[in-house]
Amino acid sequence: MRKLKITELNRLSTEAFKQAEKIPLVVVLDNVRSLHNVGSVFRTADAFRVEAVYLCGITATPPQAEIHKTALGAEDSVDWHYFEDTLEAVRALKAAGYRVAAIEQAENSIPLEHFNCHCGLDPQSPVEGAKYAIILGNEVHGVAQEAMDACDFCIEIPQFGTKHSLNVSVAAGIVIWAMFTNFSAPKVQ
Repeated sequence: MRKLKITELNRLSTEAFKQAEKIPLVVVLDNVRSLHNVGSVFRTADAFRVEAVYLCGITATPPQAEIHKTALGAEDSVDWHYFEDTLEAVRALKAAGYRVAAIEQAENSIPLEHFNCHCGLDPQSPVEGAKYAIILGNEVHGVAQEAMDACDFCIEIPQFGTKHSLNVSVAAGIVIWAMFTNFSAPKVQ
């Protein structure tokens, strides 16, 4: 087998990406400290055509060299918005009709493999046109409790090793991929 060259991958331009169909998902970063993690989330959001990334609290915003180092330009293709407070972002998302989920280990959390974007929380009740937002938290403290309290539900990534958490950008990648495959993926042009 031969590895493909970058010119053979037929990637969208930034302008074409902006116009392309997206999955109905917004990723919210709640006080994420590492600019490398922020950049990685942008890059994953670009790869799976996420609508937007919301940067909250101490989470850095572009342009930043350290974000660009891992985003590789995805900070220019993916729409983003800054909110001083994560609750402000959650309120704006809910007002726009999004169902908001914390990605966290919590009481009554839904294992990621049991969540269905088309049914929401009830597998017997399809949800037409559902839009979701996921909140990923600080590298040490996770999603703030006040943000958790404002969420509609919580999704948990099952883990089977000795550690109790994943790196925030790794967790984002897992959940974004799961939601991308769960939605009717946008048509690739």
